[in-house]
Amino acid sequence: MMPTPVASATVPDPRAVLRRAFGYDDFRPGQEDLVRAVLDGRDAVGVLPTGGGKSVCYQIPAFLVNGLTLVVTPLVSLMEDQVHRARHVGLQAECLTGTQATDTKRAVVERVRSGTTRVLFVSPERLELTDFRTLLRGLSVGLVAVDEAHCISEWGHDFRPSYRRIAAVRRRLGCPFLALTASATPAVRADIANNLRLR
Repeated sequence: MMPTPVASATVPDPRAVLRRAFGYDDFRPGQEDLVRAVLDGRDAVGVLPTGGGKSVCYQIPAFLVNGLTLVVTPLVSLMEDQVHRARHVGLQAECLTGTQATDTKRAVVERVRSGTTRVLFVSPERLELTDFRTLLRGLSVGLVAVDEAHCISEWGHDFRPSYRRIAAVRRRLGCPFLALTASATPAVRADIANNLRLR
């Protein structure tokens, strides 16, 4: 079941969120199209240069969509930094990693279940764990953002097989998917769209 698109009459305009949370008057090239696509309930692929503001493309929807924004990222070492950046703009963010203590993971899961967490960062491998899939079934997920999406493609420079299995969760979630990367040839973009079954 697709989530109800966010109606502009009932929520702040994305530009208002951009000004309030990030302090910018205008989007960078490409950002606004991606934000508005997912707010309209559509999938999207964004190819933005390093430093081009990919995180803004899922952080602004995280303020506006109903439910959790799930961000799939390959770099566990950067998750804590991504959590910090999201919290800095006013989003309650968490990450689940294999290096966390059991008590820490349990506390994160409880905050996610309670609905206080707006953004959750996980690795693609976590999506394959039975416990995590059970957790997902009990959540309302409004957006899945796939960071470093070129890792999906066998033609990409950082191919990672676990990325090709992300699409298995989309049947259970039924929310928009946003694929983000800093570089992708037309063949890689097509592979991303086909593998994630983007609409």
